[in-house]
Amino acid sequence: MKQLRTALLASVLLLPIAAPAAFAETPADVLVVAQNIDDIVAIDPAQAYEFTSGELVTNLYDRLVQYDAEDTTLLAAGLASEWTADPEAKTLTFTLRDGATFASGNPVTAEDVIYSFSRVVKLNLTPAFILTQLGWTADNIGEMVTGEGNTVTVKYAGDFSPAFVLNVLAARPASIVDSALVKEHEVDGDMGNAWLNANAAGSGPFTLQRYTAGQMVRMQANPTYFNGAPKVESVILRHVAESATQQLLLEQGDVDMARNLTPDQIAGLNTGEIKVETFPQAAVHFLSFNQKTESLTNPAVWEAARYLVDYKGMTDTIIKGQMEVHQAFWPKGFPGSYDETPFSYNPDKAKSILAEAGIETPITVSLDVINAAPFTDMAQSLQASFADAGINFEILPGTGSQVITKYRERSHQAMLLYWGPDFMDPHSNAKAFAYNSNNADDAYAATTTWRNAWAVPEEMNKRTMAALSESDAGKRLEMYQELQKDVQESSPIVIMFQAAYQVAMSEHVSGYVNGATSDFVYYRLVAKD
Repeated sequence: MKQLRTALLASVLLLPIAAPAAFAETPADVLVVAQNIDDIVAIDPAQAYEFTSGELVTNLYDRLVQYDAEDTTLLAAGLASEWTADPEAKTLTFTLRDGATFASGNPVTAEDVIYSFSRVVKLNLTPAFILTQLGWTADNIGEMVTGEGNTVTVKYAGDFSPAFVLNVLAARPASIVDSALVKEHEVDGDMGNAWLNANAAGSGPFTLQRYTAGQMVRMQANPTYFNGAPKVESVILRHVAESATQQLLLEQGDVDMARNLTPDQIAGLNTGEIKVETFPQAAVHFLSFNQKTESLTNPAVWEAARYLVDYKGMTDTIIKGQMEVHQAFWPKGFPGSYDETPFSYNPDKAKSILAEAGIETPITVSLDVINAAPFTDMAQSLQASFADAGINFEILPGTGSQVITKYRERSHQAMLLYWGPDFMDPHSNAKAFAYNSNNADDAYAATTTWRNAWAVPEEMNKRTMAALSESDAGKRLEMYQELQKDVQESSPIVIMFQAAYQVAMSEHVSGYVNGATSDFVYYRLVAKD
């Protein structure tokens, strides 16, 4: 009867939204999620680069090492049960977990690891850069990743700490695929890419039972998963583009979770049997000053600016539920984050700082901002609060591409933007906020420091690179925390907020984990009471 009801539910979920619901509630062993999933372009781990794609890869595949649902801040054993680094910090040796199998029943072998890394590098699709930064190329990958029996040896070229390399190998494109199964579906040398964009070949907590682009995803629990079978039998992601429809379905009991509600809809929920959980996200939002603008080069302006942001006023109103105060470049919830927030809105203190430095006001500054909520609202708040100390912002709204183009050209004066890491290692953001070894106009770098023409002190540059190569994992994180303190205290980049994500769900749902990036969305521990 359970199988019949589950099959009927899957059929109902494909009906038009206007159709009457077939059940007053979802089955006890099926989690039904209303979500906009039309961002999916690819689900092959070698190509997947969209938010929803990342969620699927995390739940369908494993990596040698990975951040797991039980603690998203802890790098844990995945398909490798243990690993060691050589004294020269150029090689990592992994021992594969005994008895690990793919959903097909095939055992996980060293050959699967070698094939998985090789296909990412050779296909060279969007996320390949995460692995190729280790010095891997299509020509040398066969020498850099080798294995025999239950042992895999990974070599890397560069002055990297083992912790950095482990974080790279915990990223999405380092997912291990079932090489035997994928090879069966190769077409015209595509290494199974077309097939893997409609199917899965992983060893993760779930298997892919059905994927219909722009309609639904159904994942089935993997009963042999090495970390224990999921608590629900299956998870259905139903594509519901309209957030208002998501709210209606949740309130009617037709879905267990709504992933894309607006703050207003969250506030208007019938909370009798619905709860809302908030999860910090990786993106940090900042105000920055271009050092090509002479009036913005005095460090006293940077310091005063930190007391002219109405942090609480914004998080209590215009960005309530969407952001939380965070004043360091590495996001809260990631290992090595620095979560102290020493600055608050204090215009009198800001005016005193400017006066003591001999800075004449008023200062007029153009502020570029993306012409969309909540950014324009945030810009108006900054305009009002900075005016209290004689710094007058002229807001210049533009499309995202227009604003980012100006930023890359270094033709702005002040900029309101956000930044997120490509993978879970603090160097991903430290390089952006605490490093700039060449500030020349023709030395383009995709960092906030270069784009704001901030010539980072050489001492800080050296500390950033030293942290990258530090072999002691604990000391390395402390080094990044010290860098965050220094950037927080004195830089032309004022980090203000960290994005937050609100998920509405039935009060009967527990165990859902939504980490700081889409790669950390886990359904393995979800239960329905």
